[in-house]
Amino acid sequence: MINVLFFGQLREQLKIDKLSLDTVPNVKDLKILLAQRGVMWQEILSSDSTLVAVNQTISSDQTTLCDGDEIAFFPPVTGG
Repeated sequence: MINVLFFGQLREQLKIDKLSLDTVPNVKDLKILLAQRGVMWQEILSSDSTLVAVNQTISSDQTTLCDGDEIAFFPPVTGG
């Protein structure tokens, strides 16, 4: 199992803060799986501005996932 977390406006838009899912091979496959939940999910997960971290390290679609991993999706950080 993997734990998927959503932060900031993504949590508000998707109306969910976390999910536990069966492990998939990589972040790209996770995005594909989650995008099947609807149009809003597709738009958010396909956006270049949505960031992803695996085990608290910024990651890419090619990042391999393992049982027990924590994957977090969050909007870009802004500020000055």
